[in-house]
Amino acid sequence: MSTAMDRIAPLSPNAWLRLDVVARMFPAGAADVLEIGCGQGGFGARLAQRCDYVGVEPDLSSFRVAEQRLRMAGAGRVVNTRLDGLPAALFDVVCAFEVLEHLDDDAEAVRAWRDRLRPGGWLLLSVPAYQHRYGPADELVGHVRRYDPAALHALLTDAGLVDVDVRHYGMPLGYLLETGRNLLASRRLAGVRGTSGHERSAASGRLLQPSARLRGLLHRWGTAPFRWMQRAAPGTGPGLVARARLPHPNDDEPTRSGSTTEVDPR
Repeated sequence: MSTAMDRIAPLSPNAWLRLDVVARMFPAGAADVLEIGCGQGGFGARLAQRCDYVGVEPDLSSFRVAEQRLRMAGAGRVVNTRLDGLPAALFDVVCAFEVLEHLDDDAEAVRAWRDRLRPGGWLLLSVPAYQHRYGPADELVGHVRRYDPAALHALLTDAGLVDVDVRHYGMPLGYLLETGRNLLASRRLAGVRGTSGHERSAASGRLLQPSARLRGLLHRWGTAPFRWMQRAAPGTGPGLVARARLPHPNDDEPTRSGSTTEVDPR
């Protein structure tokens, strides 16, 4: 199954590092999942093996790739729209990986995502870490900001979410990958300076994404030792994964999404 998924939906090296943390933070017992900005469906194809999965992707090119990958994976669906174009529905988990940093009003976005949760449900997201690390790669892909852990924690708390857990990922490989992206971006910035942040954000889901099956396998096995290494340094890294819960009307009683479980990242 792992080899098949790597062929269907290959991941970039950085996505493998991120998935290692997301898998360990994913809420147990989740029956249905909404992913905001699912890109080309790398995470979605994997989440759909465990849950009733819906992905939202406004970029048409990325949507078409994600749609094909989910079809090949045999589970889940993706729609080519924004969140406000999705029929009203509530989910056990709402995910948004590498999305929040692109949005002008991040507080409004978090509230909108929160409003798609059932009571007791979880918001799970990832963002680049530390504003002082903002560089050419961030500018190239339309990032508005990066996040200090305390600021991200406060953003989620201010939206009325509880049990906030913010973790780093990417030590040490993520720093090397980020350096390489900044070097590449510094040479490409001149060609996109006339484009809007929205256009850059739309294209970001396609940038540096692997399409070849062999490359997907190489990324999986090549990052394996670094995924173990980052577990030994949970307090440092150039990326953040955060999880927070929408309070349940009776929090004295357990909810079905009240703990974490390993999501098989293979």
